[in-house]
Amino acid sequence: MLFPTFTFAIFFIVVYGAHVALRSRPRQWKLAMLAASYVFYGWWDWRFCGLIAGASVFNWWAARQIHRRAGQSRRDLVSLAVLVNLAVLGFFKYWGFFVESFDAMFGSANPLPFIEVVLPVGISFYTFQALSYVIDVHRKEVKPAPLLDVAVFLAFFPQLVAGPIVRASEFLPQLRRRRFGDSVYASEAAWLIARGLFKKVVIATYLADTVVDPVFAAPNAATRIELFQAMYGYAIQIYADFSGYTDIAIGIALLLGFRFPKNFDNPYRALSIQDFWRRWHITLSNWLRDYLYIPLGGNRGGSLRTYRNLMITMLLGDLWHGAAWTFVVWGAIHGGALAIERFTQGVIYNRRKQAAAQTPSEPRKQLLPTGVMNVAKWVLTFHVVCIAWVLFRSSSFALAGDFLTGLISGESGGSVNWLVIATIIVALAIQNLPTDLLLQARERFADTDPVLQGAVLGIWISLVVALGPEGVAPFIYFQF
Repeated sequence: MLFPTFTFAIFFIVVYGAHVALRSRPRQWKLAMLAASYVFYGWWDWRFCGLIAGASVFNWWAARQIHRRAGQSRRDLVSLAVLVNLAVLGFFKYWGFFVESFDAMFGSANPLPFIEVVLPVGISFYTFQALSYVIDVHRKEVKPAPLLDVAVFLAFFPQLVAGPIVRASEFLPQLRRRRFGDSVYASEAAWLIARGLFKKVVIATYLADTVVDPVFAAPNAATRIELFQAMYGYAIQIYADFSGYTDIAIGIALLLGFRFPKNFDNPYRALSIQDFWRRWHITLSNWLRDYLYIPLGGNRGGSLRTYRNLMITMLLGDLWHGAAWTFVVWGAIHGGALAIERFTQGVIYNRRKQAAAQTPSEPRKQLLPTGVMNVAKWVLTFHVVCIAWVLFRSSSFALAGDFLTGLISGESGGSVNWLVIATIIVALAIQNLPTDLLLQARERFADTDPVLQGAVLGIWISLVVALGPEGVAPFIYFQF
């Protein structure tokens, strides 16, 4: 397993000490961070350190060769690099899924060989980072980096196992600075780490233990109100869990002198599915846009091709989350919703254009006030996302079907956990607070005396420890 919380605290104290001691010596600093990252990753299973080392060497070599070539040879090398990276990811992540699906479709008279494959933690994240590196070198957006820099980029421990997906163009320029961490945003880092710990240890773990895990394990035994509590509870749990991890990762990276891209922006205040994906796992959404959707053609080539590209992007992007058909359907729901939104927007635009041409001086009338329309859009978007989360969370179609059926025709009654309801409502309310209000709170914390900051942080961590359970489950996105 990965580091327990206390062990990680000791690990990071040692790493931070090395960072402070070596930050004026870039090469030694890089070697120390690389060693720390391999210790961090190898703590789970040391055998897979060789896998990430191999990925580093291969992608360093591929980028150098791509930079030197031109024409078809250059394109062939890019194709080779992409194929090798995806083949490694596909073997570890999808071989068992492929074998089971093949045998189910074509019978088991001549079954494919089944190999028990252990999924390396975080392989999806560092594979996508490696792909972005070689593709960006091909696009001449970044220059080839030395092997040591590439190795640190792919293995850097704060975001190695669950993101955010950091691109070479975002990481390598910071790595090339002469001195590391001259400007350490300690207050911002402390704020992020404390917030992330509360989200994961208190909110996510409480919802998982109290309502989500028991109900999703046996939806047939739950009443309708319990199913709704579990559905809404899981929406908050997965957000608190994943955004909590990325808060911690971004905060730790800040302490080491790196600023990572933002990965969440209040996704449950979205008024459309398109808006949701601009706010949820932003680094993955942007990666899929730049390296899959746009190369497929994006919104060029007419409406039908746009709908096709949206569906392919969401299907492949959501299958990235796991090797199961439930993830495919989850992606299809989001892809279909995006296509419907695009179609609806086109219809509305054309009607308004026709109306304006017929009566250009007459102001446009709305059926409902803007505020009411926004509430309706929010309710619809949130429930599409929540229903899709049922497929994401369920381990089989049968359990997902039982869950969704129970929402409609399940038994009435059942116990209402008012603390769960309050947690869900408060979490959604915080998402809809003005962004400036939260930013002002963080800035006021940063402006206070460092001693007071330390005291507040100590009290906050004590509160997290007091409210959290004895054992905290691993972060959900570790499995991806």
